[in-house]
Amino acid sequence: MLATPWTHTRFYLSFIRCRKDKCLVASSLLSVNVVISAVFLFLSQKCYYGRGLKMHYVYLKKNTLLPLGIHDIHFSSSYQQPLRQISDFFRDLNYKEFCKNEKLKKKNIMLRKYTIRERIFRICFPEFRVYGCRQFSTLSSLLKSSGSGGNHGKGKFNGKNQEHGLQKPVVPEVYPRMMALPIVRRPLFPGFYKAVVIKNPSVTEAIKEMIKRGQPYIGAFLLKEDVDTDTITNINQIYNVGVFSQITSVFPANNTGDENALTVVLYPHRRIKIVNLIGPQVNADGVENSEELINNNDNTKSENFDSIECIEEQNVENNCFNKETTNEPSIDDDSHYATSFLNTYDVSLVNVENLVDEDFDPKNNIIKAVTSEIVSVFKDIATFNPLFRDQIANFSMSQSIGNVFEEPAKLADFAAAVSTGEVAELQDILETLSIEARLQKSLLVLKKELMNAQLQSKISKDVESKIQKRQREYYLIEQMKGIKRELGLESDGKDKLVEKFKDKASKLSMPENVKKTFDEELNKLIHLEPSASEFNVTRNYLDWLTQIPWGQQSAENYDINHAMKVLDEDHYGLKDIKDRILEFIAVGKLRGSVEGKILCFVGPPGVGKTSIGKSIARALDRQFYRFSVGGLSDVAEIKGHRRTYVGAMPGKIIQSLKKVQTENPLILIDEVDKIGRGHQGDPSSALLELLDPEQNSSFLDHYLDLPVDLSKVLFVCTANIIDTIPGPLLDRMEIIHISGYVADEKMAIAKNYLAPEAKELAGLKDIDVNLTDDAIESLIKYYCRESGVRNLKKHINKVYRKSTLDIVKGLEETVEEPLIDEKKDQKENDQDDFKACFSKTTKKTWKPLKVPDSVSITIDSSNLKNYVGPPIFTTDRLYDIAPPGVVMGLAWTSQGGAVLYVESILENVMSATSKPNFICTGQLGDVMKESSSIAYSYSKSYISQNYPDNKFFERARIHLHCPEGAVPKDGPSAGITMTTSILSLALNYPVPPSIAMTGEITLTGKVLRIGGLREKVVAAKRSGVDTIIYPEANQADWDILPDNIKKGLIGVPVNWYFDVFGVVFKDIDNSKVSMLWKNDVNGNVSKAIS
Repeated sequence: MLATPWTHTRFYLSFIRCRKDKCLVASSLLSVNVVISAVFLFLSQKCYYGRGLKMHYVYLKKNTLLPLGIHDIHFSSSYQQPLRQISDFFRDLNYKEFCKNEKLKKKNIMLRKYTIRERIFRICFPEFRVYGCRQFSTLSSLLKSSGSGGNHGKGKFNGKNQEHGLQKPVVPEVYPRMMALPIVRRPLFPGFYKAVVIKNPSVTEAIKEMIKRGQPYIGAFLLKEDVDTDTITNINQIYNVGVFSQITSVFPANNTGDENALTVVLYPHRRIKIVNLIGPQVNADGVENSEELINNNDNTKSENFDSIECIEEQNVENNCFNKETTNEPSIDDDSHYATSFLNTYDVSLVNVENLVDEDFDPKNNIIKAVTSEIVSVFKDIATFNPLFRDQIANFSMSQSIGNVFEEPAKLADFAAAVSTGEVAELQDILETLSIEARLQKSLLVLKKELMNAQLQSKISKDVESKIQKRQREYYLIEQMKGIKRELGLESDGKDKLVEKFKDKASKLSMPENVKKTFDEELNKLIHLEPSASEFNVTRNYLDWLTQIPWGQQSAENYDINHAMKVLDEDHYGLKDIKDRILEFIAVGKLRGSVEGKILCFVGPPGVGKTSIGKSIARALDRQFYRFSVGGLSDVAEIKGHRRTYVGAMPGKIIQSLKKVQTENPLILIDEVDKIGRGHQGDPSSALLELLDPEQNSSFLDHYLDLPVDLSKVLFVCTANIIDTIPGPLLDRMEIIHISGYVADEKMAIAKNYLAPEAKELAGLKDIDVNLTDDAIESLIKYYCRESGVRNLKKHINKVYRKSTLDIVKGLEETVEEPLIDEKKDQKENDQDDFKACFSKTTKKTWKPLKVPDSVSITIDSSNLKNYVGPPIFTTDRLYDIAPPGVVMGLAWTSQGGAVLYVESILENVMSATSKPNFICTGQLGDVMKESSSIAYSYSKSYISQNYPDNKFFERARIHLHCPEGAVPKDGPSAGITMTTSILSLALNYPVPPSIAMTGEITLTGKVLRIGGLREKVVAAKRSGVDTIIYPEANQADWDILPDNIKKGLIGVPVNWYFDVFGVVFKDIDNSKVSMLWKNDVNGNVSKAIS
């Protein structure tokens, strides 16, 4: 190919002189075509260095003209017209003037360069530059391509090889410096095309310029790592052996998202090796100097050419046929390189050297054997892989018969090029110059490819066989159904489905509107095809409609004695709940039927709210269903989804009716206080219709879109607190509070319920393991002080598990336990239809360990810590002896009642210069902070009225604190407790630790009603309190407390704070208290009152 613009090239052309053994009889009409052939020969052989060329002469001799016609040159239609123009140009010349004397064999005839250059390239410059030089490689190929279908000379030319007469284009044998292009995943092999995508703008522009200049040659080298790059910055990035490639076509890469990206098709010609790397850099000065030098050389040689008139034939022949003696430019100067223009682009340049395959003996037996084996493997792979079959066919078409064994190197390259071997293996094949070793490595890669193809074929056959089997079964079943349908032996599956729905509906007492909807949907199903999308929707709807227990009710048990027995068996205490259930049964017994009720059990965790629901259902002989709404944020979970949605289904209520198959079950809605709200709706609002006795008789589910009667359902809800329950929903429920258990109740529950159950679960039912009462009492007192019994149950289970472990460790097994062998035969068939085999398996089952009757374990308070660890609580109260300013209050939490201490201290030594101040801490809420301010103000007022000589509040800096600062606290019920704490500090009088109090105080000293008195009393009793002060307005709550809770407690109702003062400070000396802080205010040291 030409490497520089045509303006820098000088051509001198004469006629062709052919050797005698290559000559054919010529006619005078062929001279024009001979000159055209010479043009192509000259362009293909001599014009790639990019500078002025030496004068080149080609001679004509009598009877030695080569018959070559334009019709023998296979150009596309776009090049027909330029060739005709050239032909016409040469036909106008009188060549006979140059050949009139046949005896002048050494007559030098030269066409003048000016006329030839100007007229040829003015007519066909674009076509010759792009296409012309690709047609003929050597003079030999020019000769072989002559003729029009027959053999006109001594050469062996015939019609069969005429179609292959045009040879591949000749590429420069020496191309020392070129652009390097890194490629990924696999190397390129000579003779096999490869398309690569280039995204780097500099590289793409350089490639366009190379094509424009007619120099589409690059070096392709494999990257060692799979990185996306088009330039090489370090020679260690690539393997140093690559291929010299020609760019055959370029087109935009549309699927990369980059407008400048190009897809370049490369045709590798030979192996090359990098000598050194010239990294991506731009050297404009060097390029300008190089171009200048090229122009200077070109002008100089042009002048020399003009002065030449003739040359001897021998010299001309050497210039024609001896390439080795052609004077080529030195490669030591960058300005002489044809690729010097690439210095203006940010691309990688390399100096390379050609790698030549080692000589080999084509008759070598090893090479023949390996070649034959490769061909055989190709045939085997082709039977499995159609893609290989096509590639092998294309490769075979490009090779003549028997040529595979003559060119084993090409066969090895082809084997490596089409295989999917490892990158290192393929690169090793590329770098191997020994033909024998290359063949063996290619054979190894092909063998692996054959194994993969065989495995893939096996898997494919297995899958196809399974699919074919299923298809065959499907076809046979469908044919059998069609035959039976025609014979009337079997009805359609849809008919069976319709009959099933009708049978179910006949057993139900559907309301009139439901029956009408059922008939309409059934009629729709009858007229729908099973393949229709609406068929399954209608089928599912009818399925749900016939599974609801329309008119089906379970028989209820109105025996009060039975109900009391069942409730007492399952739960201890809970008198309020049990009485309410007995009332429910009594009303039903008198009326003969009962209506559904909505009950809500509110209490701390672990008191048995959920389990009592099961007991109620068992006492009434009703079906039980439970679902939780804690965290529920989708209203469709309650009321169902619309039928139009994919996967639609009814809500929880309709699902519960389907499960219990009765219209009057007991449905427990758990954690109703923790219901959520989201963008899918407010489920608590959906519960309004469900839990309203006036509305739930016609509850409308979104899926069914039919009213469902829920008036006979007994709804039981559970909650820890009622503050988070919406008011309208709370108004629809009957609230029953369940307070925590006191120590006596916990003792009874542990002895009668928890301990027997835990003992049986631990496998100690028939073994003498005794948990004493004092051990249970210690568990309650020092480990489990919460309101419920869930933690107590865990500790009792732990005690019995530890006991089981001690028994097993202490026993010595002297007799090996027998094994129970369960043998079964299992038949297995593999995929290759091998002979069936049977395997015997043995399952070991151990018999229960027999414990001797002499084994006995007793757990009491002395060894309890060996089972449950050290005690968590060491004392009943935080203060056994309380200092002045410390008072025990009572609080209510969602976990039950709790003891809340209030502490007050004097921050400074009072003096005449000290100033009063009041602060409070303990993570108090806004309400509690206001209560502390009210308590401080009332305390100052009370002291000023009753002890005017006490100047404590005039100089005291008071700090009030509520312990357990990590726990948020809020509420007004600690008002009298804070007031008492401040007064205790002001009067320097300690409050007895056995007194606890609760109540809200106003600025005038009025004590207001509080909530949660039962829970607070239970907490006080657990802490060893004997006197409880509470508001007089809560007297009714005190009166209804069980006697076992009030036992040992003294309740003191109060209406004003002076009533509290009279109980707490009844023994105070008023005269000493009045003069208590007098000396401190004057600056003297105070004396404590004993």
